[in-house]
Amino acid sequence: MSGLENIKNENVDLEKIPIEEVFQLLKCTSEGLTTQEGDDRIQLFGPNKLEEKKESKILKFLGFMWNPLSWVMEAAAIMAIALANGDGRPPDWQDFVGIICLLVINSTISFIEENNAGNAAAALMAGLAPKTKVLRDGKWSEQEAAILVPGDIVSIKLGDIIPADARLLEGDPLKVDQSALTGESLPVTKHPGQEVYSGSTCKQGEIEAVVIATGVRTFFGKAAHLVDSTNQVGHFQKVLSSIGTFCICSIATGMVIEIIVMYGIQKRKYRDGIDNLLVLLIGGIPIAMPTVLSVTMAIGSHRLSQQGAITKRMTAIEELAGMDVLCSDKTGTLTLNKLSVDKDLVETALTTRRDYGAGERQAEWAREQRTQHGLQTRQEVNVFPENGGYRELSQIVEQAKKRAEIARLREIHTFKGHVESVAKLKGLDIDTSGHHYTL
Repeated sequence: MSGLENIKNENVDLEKIPIEEVFQLLKCTSEGLTTQEGDDRIQLFGPNKLEEKKESKILKFLGFMWNPLSWVMEAAAIMAIALANGDGRPPDWQDFVGIICLLVINSTISFIEENNAGNAAAALMAGLAPKTKVLRDGKWSEQEAAILVPGDIVSIKLGDIIPADARLLEGDPLKVDQSALTGESLPVTKHPGQEVYSGSTCKQGEIEAVVIATGVRTFFGKAAHLVDSTNQVGHFQKVLSSIGTFCICSIATGMVIEIIVMYGIQKRKYRDGIDNLLVLLIGGIPIAMPTVLSVTMAIGSHRLSQQGAITKRMTAIEELAGMDVLCSDKTGTLTLNKLSVDKDLVETALTTRRDYGAGERQAEWAREQRTQHGLQTRQEVNVFPENGGYRELSQIVEQAKKRAEIARLREIHTFKGHVESVAKLKGLDIDTSGHHYTL
């Protein structure tokens, strides 16, 4: 396993070396791995999925009590129970219980909403768990992508989401949509021997590939790790922190002045002064503000869920609403990079003639063929003799690059497509500026 340990530690660059050396280093063949080899390697490399941070529910709940506004409320609660005694009177239990209840209510609302959103997102991800066709024990089978390990042979075809970083084996070139990773709006052509990345989508072709990286070691996994490693504070937390800091500074200044006046000048009793300080401390903080904010964002999260949007962090609602400039890359990130039909128009006809049969249908078929290939408009078409003599010769496969078709109508060859594209495709001489075409 020493060679596989080097691959796990990324001491070997499997992207650039010849494909034969890839098989040698991965200790596999084009026949794939056995089930036992796959089980052994998944113990070494781990499952083919991103690491999920598991946070303690208790710590997450207590985290909602750890902010400047909560600190002031907690200080007031401590003062009410620990300092507000003397002169034969008990501590101020009523204020203590009231402050603690407000803290618990604020934290509970935020915790429940974010926990529900997290559960919804987890259920959605579980339902969208990618599948892949993998060669194990000499047989092809559809399995969950999480079981893939370096050395597995997978089959990639049109519409598949590539489950791991892999090197293409022998076959025709593949067209891959990498817009989610690189922002490229057009599919990229990948030839045998080249690498395809996890998370990209196959747009054309079918080929086999050998897996070289899984999980956090993929190109997508490394990018996701870089995003998770950032500890930027959101705008909402900054606003709360600034409000809390202002309240703390204001209250501290007021309490210092009040202590000097009450105990230094007025010579009041200890308990009377503590009661006044407690009033200043509780009255100087917006106790209801966290509750109002939590309820407001919870309502916003619920409304977004009704429109199909899942909010994992309630603070993201405020951050998105306060956005001034959106910096985005090309098609495929916010947009779907897909064409859709806005409206359709279907021509229909109704007849009660019992003799409406083969002749009319063949004539209509001929009319449609001449219209479809641009010979005449529908109004100009004169239906030619039976069967039409029409036979389609071929259709170009790479329509994304070469949008043209060739049709044969009796002795007439028709080229349909963009003029320059047809010219480049067939090597024709065309002078578009002078409207002169040489065939």
